[in-house]
Amino acid sequence: MKVAIFDFDGTIYAGETFPLLMKHLKTHPNHRQYYGRFFRRILPRYISYKLKLLPEGKMRERSMQIYASNLAPLSTNQLAAFFSEAANKMVSHFNPQVVERIHQHHQDGIHIMLVSGAFTTLLKDALQAYPFDCIIGTDIPLDDQGIDVSKPIYHIQGIRKNKQIEAALQGMEIDWENSFAYADSLSDLSVLELVGNPVAVQPDQKLEEIAIQRSWDIISA
Repeated sequence: MKVAIFDFDGTIYAGETFPLLMKHLKTHPNHRQYYGRFFRRILPRYISYKLKLLPEGKMRERSMQIYASNLAPLSTNQLAAFFSEAANKMVSHFNPQVVERIHQHHQDGIHIMLVSGAFTTLLKDALQAYPFDCIIGTDIPLDDQGIDVSKPIYHIQGIRKNKQIEAALQGMEIDWENSFAYADSLSDLSVLELVGNPVAVQPDQKLEEIAIQRSWDIISA
């Protein structure tokens, strides 16, 4: 079986989900009162990251935890509506070249996967019209009432993506040499190196240098 593995931020979606979610909370007509507390809690972590006192991965994971915990007062239905509204803002900013690849791989009978650090519920809403066989994102712990703030968030990033891919494909015989992977940043290098057909999408400088050196396919603007 061949697979095609896609990143989301900067790859399918031309932007970054977390800044969009911040703006969505800040301007939301019903829930914007939660933004102030969120911003006060996230600011010290961001400053520590900029001062190189906090690793980027830790900063991102903690930011996701803080964001989710600030939505704890919302009911399950309110959460679903909140993320659906945010997802609707993204679709018009999908990369058409990448979308074309998704549909082509589907027509070719390739197993299509999405592996991203974005919230899973947001990804599923944004990609519901696309033929993904598997969507892996960062899960928000829930209970019967809504968000369970007592449980930590496990942010899917870096080598954790590889582990999630391995778990999702366990027991399947994969033709890695003839499979594909799409990503935009150096942080996804370990995923790109899994396959025989890595594709750098609007890559950052370091990934672009590697892609050129290794003669990888590059999707640019």
